[in-house]
Order: sequence, then C-alpha cells, then structure tokens
Amino acid sequence: MASYEFLAGSYDALTQDVNYPRWADYIEGHFARLKRPVHTVLDLACGTGSLTRELGERGYQLTGVDLSTEMLSLAEEKCRDLPVRPRFFCQAMENLRLPERVDACVCCLDSVNYVLRPQKLQRTFRRVWEALEPGGLFLFDADTPEKLEAMDGQVFLDETEEEFCVWRGEYSPRRRVCSFWMDIFRKEETLWRRGEELHQEYAYTMAELESYLKEAGFVKIKQYGELKRRAPQPGEQRVFFAARKEE
Repeated sequence: MASYEFLAGSYDALTQDVNYPRWADYIEGHFARLKRPVHTVLDLACGTGSLTRELGERGYQLTGVDLSTEMLSLAEEKCRDLPVRPRFFCQAMENLRLPERVDACVCCLDSVNYVLRPQKLQRTFRRVWEALEPGGLFLFDADTPEKLEAMDGQVFLDETEEEFCVWRGEYSPRRRVCSFWMDIFRKEETLWRRGEELHQEYAYTMAELESYLKEAGFVKIKQYGELKRRAPQPGEQRVFFAARKEE
C-alpha cells in the first residue's frame, strides 16, 4: 500500500489549514540570521510544491526533491508560471544528489519522521551536508515522540465538499513507529472514488536527531519550538532544528 499515490490528488484540499506563508516567513527569519545571502534553496520532501511556490514567489531559486512521482507532478504544475521555474527531482532523501550545491535546505512538515530507519536518516543528513555550500543552513522540523505516542487509538476526520478522509493512529512502542491508516473518498464528476493508504512515522528523540546532525558534520545546532524563536518547551508537539555547515 504505497503512500501518496491516491492521497496526492486530495492532499492540497485536505491540508488547507497549513499556513504556508507563515512557514515561509519563519524560514526567511532563519535565512536573515545567516552571515551570507541565501539565493538557492532545496525543498526536501517538497510534496505538491506549496512551500516551494511560496519561496519561489519571494525570489529564491528552488530545487524540489520528493519520492512521490504523483506529488512531484502536481508540484511542477503548481510552479509552472513562476519567473524562475524550480527544478524537481524524484529521489529518496537518503539518496539525495544534486547537480550543484545550494545555500540552504528546508525539510518541513515532519518529513524526517517518514524515514523509518535511523541508518537511513543518518545517511540523509550526510547527503544534505554534502549538498550545502560552506556556511549553508539546514532547517527542518520533527514530530516529537510524545505527539506520536498520543496518537495511538485516535481517529481523525478531514473533509471538504469533494474529499472525505478518515484516519486512525496506531503506535507501536517496540518499533517506535506510528502508523496512520487512511480511507480517502474523492468525488470525481458524479462518482466517488475510494483509496486506502498507510503512512508511518518513526519517533526520533530530539537527542537522537541532534547526534545525527553532529555525526554528519553540522555545527551551531539549535532547537526551537513550533514556528518559534525560543527553545522547545515541555510537551512540545513539533520541534525545529537549525544547523550549519561549517564555512
């Protein structure tokens, strides 16, 4: 049961609550704190390209990478009319390879949790380090173990006039994985189509993520609360990491 094959067509409608301009504002705030200008940005796990487009409209030269061909097709269409069209590549994060280095890499909306093996995430961080220019920034967020553990047994519902999605969470303490079983219904003309998907996230601790960054060679590693400029607080649901490649 592959992720995002069916969901891709409903993803934007079901995630209208994501405030991409606010996310872009937060990202630009981190860019502004660098001593070097940011021109080229990698949007790792770019999905349907909503954040890619938002940053592209602000004048950055974007590269989008995602494993889902369905999501990338939507991203290319969404960004087609930008003055400088982003480049898109279909790659697994742990196999990241770009033609040129970039000034910054962002990986948003808990995409790192989708890497279910720690060894693969360690490799991902090394590949990001290699993809950055000296002094470049790596900014990403992760769901905390507390958030994923609390989703065990929970049922959620998202709906619009043409989409209906019910999903339930199941957390395995032994595997440290939260599985999301999704039933998606999408109206196409006069008929409704049904799709099923399984999404899974690994519960990395913040200490583990910081250690992986250090192992990859990153320096000046800092943690922040969700879209905040302060340190994470107890019970935080999402934590941001900002790390630098040494100049």
